[in-house]
Formats: sequence, C-alpha cells, structure tokens
Amino acid sequence: MTTLLYDGSFDGLFTAVFEVFEYRYKEVEIKGRERFHQENIFAEIHEVITQTDKSERVLNKLEQHIGKQGIHKLLKVFLSEDPDLENLILSAVRQSIKHPEANILENFADADILKISKICKSVDRERHRMTAFVRFEKMQDGVFFSKIDPDFNVLPLIRKHFKNRYQDQQWMIYDLRRNYGLLYDLETCEFFYPDEKLDLKHYQQKFHDEEKSYQVLWQRYFTKTNIAERKNMKLHIQHVPKRYWKYLTEKW
Repeated sequence: MTTLLYDGSFDGLFTAVFEVFEYRYKEVEIKGRERFHQENIFAEIHEVITQTDKSERVLNKLEQHIGKQGIHKLLKVFLSEDPDLENLILSAVRQSIKHPEANILENFADADILKISKICKSVDRERHRMTAFVRFEKMQDGVFFSKIDPDFNVLPLIRKHFKNRYQDQQWMIYDLRRNYGLLYDLETCEFFYPDEKLDLKHYQQKFHDEEKSYQVLWQRYFTKTNIAERKNMKLHIQHVPKRYWKYLTEKW
C-alpha cells in the first residue's frame, strides 16, 4: 500500500490524483498531512507537492466526462470533510476514466457513488440552512459581523449568495470551527485566515448602539407576536433545528 500525502487543499488533492496515474499506483490511498497517522511503519509514503497544472489537467479531463455540475459535486465531497473524502474522489475519477461514455456520478449501484450522492445532499442542506439562518450584527466600525459553526465547510458555497444579496454594506462571516472567514468591503469578497482565533469572548462590547437597540426591539416583537395557544414546538424544531437557534436573535 502506498499513501500519498498532500497539503489538504483542493488543488493538492487533484495533484495527488494525477500522480496516482502518473506513477501507476494500484494499491493506494490519499491522505491530508494534518489528518495522517502512520500505523504501518512499512507503508510507502509519497509526498505530494501541489502543482496547479497537474490539478487542472485532471479537472479539465473530468469535466469532459461529468460536466461542471459533476465537478461541483466533487467539490462538495471535498468540503464535507468526510474521513474518506480523498478515496471517494479517487474512486470517482478512476470510474470516469474507465467509463468515459457515461456520467458515472449517476451510477448509484456503486457504493462509492451512492455515498458521494448522500454527502452532496447533506452538504446542500447545510448550505441552505446557513443562507437562511445566518444573522448579522452591526459593529462599532460599521461592519456587519456574523459567526457560524456549520457541520461542513460550506463557506465557499455561500460566498456568491451573500455577495449578491448584500452588495451595499460591508460584512464579515467567520467560521468558528475552522478559523477562517469571508470579508466583503464593497469591492471584493475574499477569504481571510487569521493567525489566531478571533477573540469572541467580549465581542458584544463592540456592538454598534443601533445593533443593541435593534436586538432588544426584535426580541420584544417576537415575544409579542408569538401566540402561545398555537405553539407547535415539534413542527418548529422540524423547520428550525435547535442547533441553529444560536444564530437567531429571537432565541437569545
């Protein structure tokens, strides 16, 4: 068994996929360096250096077989952070090369393809909920700030939605679990990677006065309009699961 170690990036993964075929490895697995723990001291380790030209060659070839939508599905698998994501993607690539005449991502009789489909549905569900439940809070510097903690790494998938929807204000979305975020400054919408986790312990002290007043008013409005006799907590939780309540002002 040969283990290919890559840097954890999307391009790094597809560089590794390229080298599986370049070196004609048969018994092989791909692992991100940060998640790799060597159990077999006799296993062969292949260190992958990310090369965008190799990555692009694989992606361009794949697009011919499974289309842009297929590439987007594999991106969702990558962002799912599933422990076996690398080998699922490698399996899809191998099947695509073996059966170039068919869209192999529709072959649900295959266990790997079926798992890819299930992962995509879960990631799509989390992406939708992030666009629905994210709440921004106005800070003293005028930037609207939102903190999220999604089950999957969906920040790249919601970037376009928020960029299009909030074009007239500066905003920041920060992923607590993965320690990175999105920053929109009215011109560009870029990812940022702080050296240390943002200090959120006292972040409410940095609220704009308008934000504090707004939150109080909204909580009062929610209480006043909530009709106790019509309360259906089971249905409410079905539409708004409890793990998303931390994003909602009316639940604080």
